[in-house]
Amino acid sequence: MHSRRHFLQTTLGLAGAAALQSGPTLSLARPAPLATPRLAFSTLGCPKWSLDTILKTAADSGYDAVEIRGLEGELDLSKRPEFSSPAALSATLRRFRDRKLSVCDLGSSAQMHHADPAKRQKNLDEARRFIDMAQQLDCPFVRVFPDSLPKDQDREKTLGLISQGLLELGNHAKGSKVQVLLESHGELVTTNYLTRIMGQAEHPNVGLIWDIFNMWVEGREAPAAVHKTLKKYIRHVHVKDARVTGNTHQYVLLGQGDAPLQEAITALRNDGYTGFYSFEWEKMWHPEIAEPELAIPDYPKAIRKYFI
Repeated sequence: MHSRRHFLQTTLGLAGAAALQSGPTLSLARPAPLATPRLAFSTLGCPKWSLDTILKTAADSGYDAVEIRGLEGELDLSKRPEFSSPAALSATLRRFRDRKLSVCDLGSSAQMHHADPAKRQKNLDEARRFIDMAQQLDCPFVRVFPDSLPKDQDREKTLGLISQGLLELGNHAKGSKVQVLLESHGELVTTNYLTRIMGQAEHPNVGLIWDIFNMWVEGREAPAAVHKTLKKYIRHVHVKDARVTGNTHQYVLLGQGDAPLQEAITALRNDGYTGFYSFEWEKMWHPEIAEPELAIPDYPKAIRKYFI
């Protein structure tokens, strides 16, 4: 199981943190108001909730979709009864539709950077299982990791392996409505790496998840510049906020932190992005942050101010 705990432990020097908060960004004109952004949340934020609680909260809070990244602590969805067979998947889809919701993304744990043949095969097989599940759930996206740049592995080889894995998975999804999306994550959160990977993985069933906060705080790139470089690949967006203090950052409710979300959202809207803005509240990795009963209903209200 992959852990994101190291994200909050990343060293940010005082000068670096100050640069993130006050450094130059690209100026963008505000677009016309949009009353109804498409909203989702990741189940990473509610690792103890049942599917019934997830569906009720999503419907009651004004969400359009749910991004399924595990259920009740189990990240391998094929081990959950709700996703374990074609009949179960059909019943689960009906439960979403009964609430006028959709599944916008299945978050796999598949890592694309491995060179070891056995590890590589295991990860690709997991991603293929998720692609097959997504087709049955009428879900457009499956998320995979680029993840790391192993020190004992040639860097160019690693980047090539990630691109090759995306192409293999894109071919598995060919002919379906499912796209395999690489998330900006781990050690690959800068445009120089991501453009090289995506440029070598051109495929109609391959795209990118832009995690706005990850690329800002880890990659130290202004959101408008990131968007300008990667916009042709962006299919889905992860949104979260945090306060940056000295050499740490702490996740907080949307709008209470330092993330330049307005800059990112304005860039997306100016370019005509109509995909989901998915709330990634990392409660599973960080149990100390606010409870999902507070954070998840708060997000639809908090994000709409960025669309006024």
